[in-house]
Amino acid sequence: MTHRGPDGKGAWISADRRIGLGFRRLAIVDLSAEANQPMENEDGTIRIVFNGEIYNHLRLRKRLEAAGHRFRTDHSDTESILHGYEEWGARVVDEIEGMFALAVWDGNRNRLFLARDRVGIKPLYFAWTPESFIFASEIKAILALPSFKRDIEPISVYHYLSFLTTPAPLTMFRGIYKLPAGYRAVIDVSGAMTAERYWDALPGAGEERAEIGKLSGNALEEFAIRRTRELLDGAIEKRMMSDVPFGVLLSGGIDSSTNVALMSRHMNQPVRTFTVGFSDYEDLNELQYARKIASLFRTDHHEVLVNEGMMREYLPSLIISQDEPIADWVCIPLYFVSKLARDSGTVVVQVGEGSDEQFSGYRSYMLYLDMYRRFWRHFARLPVSMKRFLASAAHMITAVHDRHDPHIDVIVRAGRNREPFWSGATVFSESRKARLIRVASLEPLQIPSAMRGSGLLPESYERPDTYEVVRSFFDRLDRCAPGSDFLTRMIYSEFKLRLPELLLMRVDKIGMSVSIEPRVPFLDHKLVEFTMNLPMSLKVRNGIPKWLLKQAVRGLIPDEIIDRPKMGFGAPMAQWLRGDFGREVAGRLRSTRFFDRFPAERGHILDMLERHRSGRADFALYVWTFYNAVAWFDTWIDATPEARPA
Repeated sequence: MTHRGPDGKGAWISADRRIGLGFRRLAIVDLSAEANQPMENEDGTIRIVFNGEIYNHLRLRKRLEAAGHRFRTDHSDTESILHGYEEWGARVVDEIEGMFALAVWDGNRNRLFLARDRVGIKPLYFAWTPESFIFASEIKAILALPSFKRDIEPISVYHYLSFLTTPAPLTMFRGIYKLPAGYRAVIDVSGAMTAERYWDALPGAGEERAEIGKLSGNALEEFAIRRTRELLDGAIEKRMMSDVPFGVLLSGGIDSSTNVALMSRHMNQPVRTFTVGFSDYEDLNELQYARKIASLFRTDHHEVLVNEGMMREYLPSLIISQDEPIADWVCIPLYFVSKLARDSGTVVVQVGEGSDEQFSGYRSYMLYLDMYRRFWRHFARLPVSMKRFLASAAHMITAVHDRHDPHIDVIVRAGRNREPFWSGATVFSESRKARLIRVASLEPLQIPSAMRGSGLLPESYERPDTYEVVRSFFDRLDRCAPGSDFLTRMIYSEFKLRLPELLLMRVDKIGMSVSIEPRVPFLDHKLVEFTMNLPMSLKVRNGIPKWLLKQAVRGLIPDEIIDRPKMGFGAPMAQWLRGDFGREVAGRLRSTRFFDRFPAERGHILDMLERHRSGRADFALYVWTFYNAVAWFDTWIDATPEARPA
């Protein structure tokens, strides 16, 4: 994992050789050798490895010094966690603010402590072998263990086809798991794990919840607008903590433009900004808006243009960087703009992920809200027998008119009393998967006993029904925050799956593949707690998405940027699949042995690709999602040991 840490490396193995910790360093805060990892406490009984940044570490340091702790580094945030663990034990994660995947070996208690940050910005994987328990920031580090047998986990693939990613704690590798966002875990010397959730994006938390409860009408509106801007400004300023150059990935939309505007207020030099576009499909570009912001705030601006040839050359590296498929083609432009930043000497970048989810910025959100208001509530009142009949009829219709599958599937969900919204990014519906996959032939999950006893894996995830995954989210919301409005339900679901396992995973994997650290101010947990307590009427008003954020930043950035329609950060994959790349995809689908391990109909996918290439349908996302799974299998599972990535 040299790419994650090109600035240094370290390792520690206990005297009895039962415990070992290793680390690669991307030096950002306290560049001295004293801040290297693994780091130990004064008597060597506690050691830590940690990936991420702790933004309140200096305040914690003062508290800990006052309590008698002695620090050896000048300003290492790692050392604040180390002494924080000495002082508070597992509760240290309640005290720290930032993004992190961390591991602490506690020699006093003979146990390993693991934790992933609240919203899941940093990944943390783990596995059991007959001889050991292993963990890492990337799956490829676990696969480097010669004794680890690589295989596909078919149920995980089944869920992936709906979500473009796997729901935590599952991965597509059999026997490898990921710690969910907001979880901490303890592993004893026998390998037994006990895990618990320490934070969740539920309504009812946060410092302002009491104040919000006292207000209504204009008073609540004014408070929400003012506080949103204050919290966002503070989040951006905190994430400027760095001893190396930093900047912003700038699309020219409201989120990244706000990031530039607020960052510039805290700097006495130009903000570094980085933008990506496409040279072969210029209609998808937002370059003119990014240039407008760059000019207005006098940034040090950089741009890169991508085309199909560059994409195809990069794809093999993408499969390796992702470890397991993240079927979001945004990864392609994200790589090139991240590399642009690193090539300029910039090591830290701020990004806009999380804003559209919190403040309801997606067009799809508006469609779901409108559908719920006009159709869903009335449909729910129909007799059960009528709903079941309509669901069965809709299910049959999808087999004939599959181009409209996403819309018809909503009727199927309604007829089966299922939630209408599962995720802001869903691909294969249960109806389509029933035609694609021989469900009866799916192998059951093979779960180690230690995993079953950890409390991490809901039993319902083992069923070949992806609704069971999202139902687990809504069941918890109904228990802990009953009566939450429909938009809050949508946003909560996003915090459980799409944000941590797709959007933030792509940001981490792609950014770290070129040795830069992306930071996510819109997902500061204090801002998240605040917005989760606000009613739907403040986030969407008169059909206007992102109403609250737009009011909060009006006057800070131009109205032209605030009020223009959202374009979204994407790639011309639909067009590329109709060209030479589509022929390459068809060849791979025909030759792969993926279908020998996963019971899907090869002809079904090839037919979708052919119809897409002929222009009779837009199946780009379906094909891209399946292609990613096939390319992953060919690279990581089926390749000969000599041909596998190092």
